[in-house]
Amino acid sequence: MSHSKIYMEALKSDIRKALANKKAFACPIAMRVAWHASGTYDKNDGSGGSDGATMRFEPEISDDANEGLLIVRDMLREVKEKYPELSEADIWTLAGSLAIEFMGGPVVPHRFGRTDDPDGSRCPENGRLPDASQGADHLRDVFYRMGFDDRDIVALSGGHTVGRCHKVRSGYDGPWTHNSLEFDNSYFKNLVELQWKPREWDGEFQFTDVETETLVMLPTDMALIEDDEFRPYAELYARDQDAFFNDFANAYARLMSLGCPEECDPTAEVPAAVEETDTRSAEFREFAMHGSVEYMKRIAAESDVHAAEPISGRTALHKAAFWGHEEAVDYLVNDCELDVNVQDYNGDTALHDAARFGHYNIAKTLLDGGADPSITNQLGQDVATLARAYNKTDIAELATQTTPTRPMPAV
Repeated sequence: MSHSKIYMEALKSDIRKALANKKAFACPIAMRVAWHASGTYDKNDGSGGSDGATMRFEPEISDDANEGLLIVRDMLREVKEKYPELSEADIWTLAGSLAIEFMGGPVVPHRFGRTDDPDGSRCPENGRLPDASQGADHLRDVFYRMGFDDRDIVALSGGHTVGRCHKVRSGYDGPWTHNSLEFDNSYFKNLVELQWKPREWDGEFQFTDVETETLVMLPTDMALIEDDEFRPYAELYARDQDAFFNDFANAYARLMSLGCPEECDPTAEVPAAVEETDTRSAEFREFAMHGSVEYMKRIAAESDVHAAEPISGRTALHKAAFWGHEEAVDYLVNDCELDVNVQDYNGDTALHDAARFGHYNIAKTLLDGGADPSITNQLGQDVATLARAYNKTDIAELATQTTPTRPMPAV
């Protein structure tokens, strides 16, 4: 597996943990955050869209349609802290795309390249997002402005298959489906197959199903079966979930890239990414990870043995120490004279890795080579603290009794 794929799997896992945990399951609203960050785009002047993450600023942050979305943006903050190289705009749109997949929906293509604006000077005016109280003409005004057609409008409306309305935020109340955390075509089945009537209640005008009076449809939802151009697509998606998934994934991916640099467009032709031009150094780190000292020595002269992996900031020494390869660590410290105090993306040194997994001999080699046990990682842990947390008391004791004895080498 390539380094970029490993990175993406780790990022995907961290986003999943941020959105789905013991406290909450926030995938539906994460999908909405990304939708609302992107759905302000105007093809006529290029304004709006997800680039810039302008929802952080006034007046966009106070748009009535964005009520309650701050919660998910804060939930994703820990992802931003762990991946500072990514913009919030990229994290929001990726989280929205992945949320669909996490709920059983289609895989939505996504590409990076968005940046974060420093202020709200590019905020679009409020009112660009759909108004659920209106009908087909309004939907066309909003979606045509972004460059979508009727089929796209119906497909994207299928996002209502997950989540629910909250009176305290939108004035509407209730779920569109009985399984509101599962992304499928239930929304269209309900819309087409059930009977609907106006709901008698003290909130905004909406519809409820005749049979159970527990489901909701909004005026914009009903427009999909009342409009002669929209209805055939709603009926198609009601009977063919694959067709819905294909069209939704395509339209949502395009939505996420509106107003963004070209490299964000998943449908555009872009050159294949090159992970790292220095392939020999990457190969050297790979051999270190597996403890293959013989092969490390063969290519050392052709490699930058000190080089860190671009994505993670991890050196050959990190990799060898992590997996407990004593001979490789000894070679890297004493023959290659690697800097033993390099910190990776998480602030960990090779000594942190050795301590975490109880590699006592490696810890000693690193300490003898000048490793500083007082360096703290992003969690504020020095080596002794981390070692105790993992019940590696022998390494914790070793770390507290040792001070660096060799100056760091010049690289």
